[in-house]
Amino acid sequence: MKFTDVRIRRIQNQNRLRAVASVTIDDAFVIHEIRVIEGARGIFVAMPSRKNKYGVYKDVAHPINQETRAEIERVVLAEFNKQEAEAEQEKHEEAVEEKAEAEEAKEGEEKKEE
Repeated sequence: MKFTDVRIRRIQNQNRLRAVASVTIDDAFVIHEIRVIEGARGIFVAMPSRKNKYGVYKDVAHPINQETRAEIERVVLAEFNKQEAEAEQEKHEEAVEEKAEAEEAKEGEEKKEE
């Protein structure tokens, strides 16, 4: 089994839900609505689930062995962490640009005063 595509949609300001993922297996089967959740012990992956008529959530799709579960978690969290790092880098670059622009504006004002 090969994971041929992993897509992450990051979620902002939704309590513990950090992202929703889709995983494609062997270019033939896709699992949508895999959730990346921030729990008390860190980030974890939750498989897609639905509430039944008794109000209990049941997985709609899930691996039947620990090795497959671990591999899904690994690929989803790797892509999630990659996107988090990229977003952090973008924030840093924007902050540097804003600081440079503010300094240029300040220098421009000081030259006008002279």
